[in-house]
Amino acid sequence: MTTTTPIQPPGAAGGAAPIPAPAPLGNPPASHPTTAPLLTDVAPADGAPALHDPRPTLTDLPARRRWDTPAFVGLLLLTAVLFLWNLSASGYANSFYSAAAQAGSRSWSAFLWGASDAGGSITVDKPPAALWVMGLSVRVFGLSSWSILAPQALMGVASVALLYRTVRRHFGATAGLLAGAVLALTPVAALMFRFNNPDALLVLLLIASVWATLRAVDGPRTTRWMVLAGVLVGLAFLTKQLQAFLVLPGLAAVFLWAGPVPLLKRIRDGLLAVGAMVLSAGWWVALVELWPASSRPYIGGSQTNSFLELTFGYNGLGRITGSEVGSVGGGRGNTGGNWGATGITRMFGSEVGGQIAWLVPAALILAVAALWLLRRAPRTSGARAQVGAWLAWLLVTGLTFSFMAGIFHAYYTVALAPAVAALVGIGSVLLWRRRTTIAARTVLAGTTLLTAAWAWQLLGRSSTWLPWLRVAILATAVMGAVLLLAGPGLVGGRAGRRMTGVGAAVALAASLAGPTAYTLQTVSTAHAGSIVSAGPTVAGGGFGGGPGGTRGQFRGGQFPGATQGQPPLGAPGGTTGQLPGGQTGTGSTGAGTAAAPTQGFAGRAGGAGGMGGLLNGTTVSATLKTMLDAGASQYRWVAATTGSQNAASYQLATQQSVMPVGGFNGSDPSPTLAQFQAWVAAGQIHYYIGGSGFGRSNGGSDVAGQISTWVSSSFTVQTVDGVTVYDLTSPTSGSSSTTSSTGA
Repeated sequence: MTTTTPIQPPGAAGGAAPIPAPAPLGNPPASHPTTAPLLTDVAPADGAPALHDPRPTLTDLPARRRWDTPAFVGLLLLTAVLFLWNLSASGYANSFYSAAAQAGSRSWSAFLWGASDAGGSITVDKPPAALWVMGLSVRVFGLSSWSILAPQALMGVASVALLYRTVRRHFGATAGLLAGAVLALTPVAALMFRFNNPDALLVLLLIASVWATLRAVDGPRTTRWMVLAGVLVGLAFLTKQLQAFLVLPGLAAVFLWAGPVPLLKRIRDGLLAVGAMVLSAGWWVALVELWPASSRPYIGGSQTNSFLELTFGYNGLGRITGSEVGSVGGGRGNTGGNWGATGITRMFGSEVGGQIAWLVPAALILAVAALWLLRRAPRTSGARAQVGAWLAWLLVTGLTFSFMAGIFHAYYTVALAPAVAALVGIGSVLLWRRRTTIAARTVLAGTTLLTAAWAWQLLGRSSTWLPWLRVAILATAVMGAVLLLAGPGLVGGRAGRRMTGVGAAVALAASLAGPTAYTLQTVSTAHAGSIVSAGPTVAGGGFGGGPGGTRGQFRGGQFPGATQGQPPLGAPGGTTGQLPGGQTGTGSTGAGTAAAPTQGFAGRAGGAGGMGGLLNGTTVSATLKTMLDAGASQYRWVAATTGSQNAASYQLATQQSVMPVGGFNGSDPSPTLAQFQAWVAAGQIHYYIGGSGFGRSNGGSDVAGQISTWVSSSFTVQTVDGVTVYDLTSPTSGSSSTTSSTGA
């Protein structure tokens, strides 16, 4: 480990040696071609002896302190424990994606296309990058909760590590450690890094794209780093489509402004980055669009079997306008329909606030303070470019989520967590380095009090959960603010500086107490289903944060088109007052029982998670599992059923291919009635399981209803533990029998 010799200012003892000229902020000195100079952790300015100098100045690489590496390793170990502890309690988590991972582990074709089933009838309604990771894990380690969820937890640890390295590059280890800790302790991050939605991989790739862009800003090898940034955004597109592009405005702006090469070369490198992004994502898109549709799975979520339609429709502009053909409970203008009201306050509302918003006000204030402190930095300042990149990420993504009128879930806000964490770490440390000025201490103290007051409001939404915490946070914040402001004035010298340090520690504890408590509650609770949220139940939380209802329900606690607490009238197999087919919709572990409570429709562990199989799968009885397993090798699909979540339950229970008729919502035209009839005639499907899914919705296809009607009028029906099952190898109507797990 090497250290640098402290530079003596003119007039200091032993300071005869001249002071070297500082390197431009954000550009590496010649002796360190791959490492940018940092704002030192031990001095607020490069070579400046006075902490009160408000101007940002430059420094050579600071000496690494002995605790930097152990602290970083400790952060990663604690993060790993947080994300891996009791991970299997959530079972298969979102069975929709778990079933697709299982299918990919059994069939390379299903793996390539991201199919829901090994038989290859339909894909999930996302591109397959996240499924590739899970599918490989299942192929290597076998199907289990750990093989599905552990990769997500490790992505979380990697995200914390990469955020630390990115922030540390320009602001030092303290800022990096604080940013990493804030990310790990953000409730929605702890939720999604322990869950198998695509968001974990998306966040990791987007952090990496910022890291690569900032390396380009630091130079001198701008082209290779911008190409890498483009590749990373392209892979993020293959994870969650257009959401990946929300970081592009910030990345483009900071490189075009701060890149260390002439403007024309910056434009050239930017175009090369766009080309790399298109190639890294476009190869798979082109493969899907050019491959004969008859020999690949149907593109789930589309109405025309087109990935481009899915990208710009259901998962694209439809999310903005609310016009998502085939969705259940689409948006309605600025009311957001069943997904909550849109508007600038959405990120702070009942459903969303406790997920992400604890430190959002602080992040915005600290970002402005950081930009002010860096206002006189040169154009090529890597430090200022980094603040701009994170701030643009936060604003563009946050505003998009706030005003999108289509499907919106609170867990989407995990995409804001890295930006919030980075800005908190950077701004806090920059102000701390100017702590001898009353202005810097005032901003720190004021931000602490505002954060505590906001925590009081957020915790008040769960007033029966840890009611003492609100008072403790507020009291601690006041103490920290007083020590920050009055410490140097009350006690001079070293004692005053120590008092200020104590105040900073107390203020930090008060600011992180609320999200930490929510995070610990989150990791101690099982989560399963398609719509999950972090922390305890809050008052007034709806699907998308709208008023009324209990967390996890549609607004007002209603299904679309139903009275309160009832499924929609006309749902296949449904009756008023119960879930379709009499199924409760609790999460399946694949062992025939629901080992993990779900957080589906009712929103809390132990509640009904089904909504007819839309929000989570069903419990598969041992009798039904045995029935489906019998002679399974003779069939391409052991069963078919409406809706991907229901199909996933049977598929995970049997580890055999089950066809999800109509895709996720049951409203995709896959397969057509003629295709289904041909597969039945060819003996490729054994059973049809009725009474599940929604079928046609919001202008989508009614093919699921057509298939259900044809099956019910053409094949033998029996009831197995309350589930309606048709034997597609027995084309007779009118006869029925009943079996149960008790041997009847």
